[in-house]
Amino acid sequence: MSYNLIGVGTNAKTVKGDGSEYLTAITYLTPWKTIFEGKTHNICPMAEMASCHEGCLYTAGRGVMSNVQSARLRKTRVWLKDKPLFLDMLRQDLTTFQRRCFDKEIQPCVRLNGTSDIQWENYGIIEEFPDIQFYDYTKIIKRAYKKLPKNYHLTLSYSEANPQYADDVMKAVCETGTSMAVVFRDEENIPDYFERIYANGRGTYGFRTFSMDKDDLRFLDPKGMAGALYAKGRAKKDTSGFVIDGDTDSKYIGGDNVVW
Repeated sequence: MSYNLIGVGTNAKTVKGDGSEYLTAITYLTPWKTIFEGKTHNICPMAEMASCHEGCLYTAGRGVMSNVQSARLRKTRVWLKDKPLFLDMLRQDLTTFQRRCFDKEIQPCVRLNGTSDIQWENYGIIEEFPDIQFYDYTKIIKRAYKKLPKNYHLTLSYSEANPQYADDVMKAVCETGTSMAVVFRDEENIPDYFERIYANGRGTYGFRTFSMDKDDLRFLDPKGMAGALYAKGRAKKDTSGFVIDGDTDSKYIGGDNVVW
């Protein structure tokens, strides 16, 4: 079955405990800077501040293939040139995907920002499909404070490339209960607790960690915790602060998840 804008995996994820099955479809666009009609467009507005552009998963897996990159560029150009057309194409894809999942008694899930950071809550498309579980990673911190559609889950992405950005992410997690993803250098050195000192030196913040590499169903994650991912591909060589060395271990635990 072909789709215009979304890519659909072949295997559904079964969640232990309730036995539910989930199938995720993802939209991949060209991240960061895209040159179109003589102008440079950025659909990952925080990429430079968080320094995630160098270790971006855009070229991971099949993304390294030129035909795949060309297809993603074509989709991005449609978005930049004609958003109503893009949204109509997306509606068609989502309708087909939802019907396919319901026929198989599987919960449809969609990540619209596979390699982008568009504020989809501003376009009304998510509310049109209340039976689809949408979810995304984001580095746009203000999104954590928004009243999002009930079927849209966001995970903040942490980076220490910019101290103020790092502080603001931690603050947002504390204030909103939004979950957070932290990319560590390697799987073996991921700590049980993730703790850092505020950039202004006025205290520390920290959270219990859990693995995010077991599945990609972020909307099932516990709230207010640090989800640990280990660096893959080009990200393994990152030295900007986006990838964290697992050299921290907290001693101060407050509440269920937050470490102070």
